[in-house]
Amino acid sequence: MKPIQELLNRIRWDKTFAQGDFIIGYYDRVEDRIIRVPLREIFFEPDDHFSFDLIDEEGEVHSIPLHRIKEVFKNGELIWHREH
Repeated sequence: MKPIQELLNRIRWDKTFAQGDFIIGYYDRVEDRIIRVPLREIFFEPDDHFSFDLIDEEGEVHSIPLHRIKEVFKNGELIWHREH
């Protein structure tokens, strides 16, 4: 399994591979379940290589560590996963 950072970089820089609809599934410790969000709703700070930011329904920003990403889907197909 390739590291999640490598996959995210490929999505970011490989324009051919990046064509598609990506969904990120991360583990939410409070809800004790996997939360799936469209990649287009996630923000990556340029100097932060360890987390991503997500704005919830109330407008609050959450910083999610990359190690909590458990699955990535492209066009509905699971292309990457890490054991829970």
